[in-house]
Amino acid sequence: MSDRPTTTNDSGNPAPSDEHSQSVGPNGPLLMQDHYLIQKMAHFNRERVPERVVHAKGGGAYGVLEITEDVGQFTKAKLFQKGARTESIVRFSTVAGELGSADTARDPRGFAIKFYTEDGNYDLVGNNTPVFFIRDPQKFSDFIHSQKRRADTNLHDHNMQWDFWTLSPESAHQVSLLMTDRGTPYSWRHMNGHGSHTFLWYNAAGERFWVKYHFKTDQGIKNYTADEAAALQAVDPDAHLRDLHEAIRKGDHPSWTVQVQVMPFEDAADYRFNPFDLTKVWPHGDYPPITIGRWTLVRNPENHFAEIEQAAFEPSNFVPGIGASPDKMLQGRLFSYPDAHRYRVGANYLQLPVNRPKSPVHSYNKDGAMAYANSGDPVYAPNSAGGPAADPALWEGEGYGVAGEIIRSAYTLHAEDDDHGQPRTLWEKVLSGTDRDHMVSNIVGHASAPEVTADMRRRVVEYWRNVHKDLGDRVATGLGINGT
Repeated sequence: MSDRPTTTNDSGNPAPSDEHSQSVGPNGPLLMQDHYLIQKMAHFNRERVPERVVHAKGGGAYGVLEITEDVGQFTKAKLFQKGARTESIVRFSTVAGELGSADTARDPRGFAIKFYTEDGNYDLVGNNTPVFFIRDPQKFSDFIHSQKRRADTNLHDHNMQWDFWTLSPESAHQVSLLMTDRGTPYSWRHMNGHGSHTFLWYNAAGERFWVKYHFKTDQGIKNYTADEAAALQAVDPDAHLRDLHEAIRKGDHPSWTVQVQVMPFEDAADYRFNPFDLTKVWPHGDYPPITIGRWTLVRNPENHFAEIEQAAFEPSNFVPGIGASPDKMLQGRLFSYPDAHRYRVGANYLQLPVNRPKSPVHSYNKDGAMAYANSGDPVYAPNSAGGPAADPALWEGEGYGVAGEIIRSAYTLHAEDDDHGQPRTLWEKVLSGTDRDHMVSNIVGHASAPEVTADMRRRVVEYWRNVHKDLGDRVATGLGINGT
């Protein structure tokens, strides 16, 4: 019996799990009755005022999505029909840094887009990497706590970061990407964006598909080395914000080629690994990217706070033709993002100009702080007073069957489900020799921070040896702990 205390919720009740949310079967959607998960996410969303608890430092601009190819066989979503032209706003950001942190810090970059469609807002909340550190939202607040500041000294602590990563082997793919030069992009214009999660598409006939989004920069991928990024932090911590604003001001409008990977609905059940696992990518050889259009940034905001800092992105904003998948991280974010906005900006955040859809709003929500756009009586449904009525037919096709016991579990293993295969492929087949050299030096530099203990450095070596022996051995050499 361990002498460690039992985790509890804030009411002192024993916690059912530190790692797994409650789901319908190991691969099914999460349950709203999982009070412990909801309490963790809701409390986490309210930790800081007023900056975002995650993605605090960022900037953005307005853009236009133009669809050039016919994908109507996959989705009936109007914004993805050939010839459609949809206005949008994007916010780029770092993930862990505070509001005043440097743009060039080693970190993933947020890549959140709001599309103002004729069927309401559609939000795509992603990053510049196609994967993430964890696959279950039960661990999200703990992960971010490990990347933020210590409670006692209020200092960042690399030992804390490696403690979480080495105890969470599913993080290996994302940490591998983070420790390459992709972790320090040259600018927001010179990086790709990814929806990261798997989403459901369904067409007018009700046929269903799984899809992943990719935005490939037309400016070309360009990154800083660790030394270059550190040098720029000292002279211009707002380098990315400045670069984007100046480029658009001068008429150098950045653009991205928009691609999707499409998986037939039935393939998911017996695919070689779980396709809803956010720590995995779909190999292009299995599901080749399909180019569907171009997305271009066309103008800067006039007021950064009003239009960028109060912009509220939420993956729960779907339009007919698009739905959620059983991706557990996506399921958690469907609740967490709008809940964070209600706290940080206010109950009526969607009435702000930057968040208000371009299409008419007919909602039965009413009142709350700073409400100014309520539609009047009637204020309830059902009613016999001519109020708006839902049209379920618009959403025909989004449903699918699920079954299973109510449990807390990792995903059921598929044939090739493991945490190290894809980062091993990245090391062996994707990275150049220079990329590998930089990755090793970045890892060694990060793990050489004075607060990282000798025991933790040995765990770091083992973490990377699990990815690839040569990588782990080179990290061991760099850390001076060969033979252990």
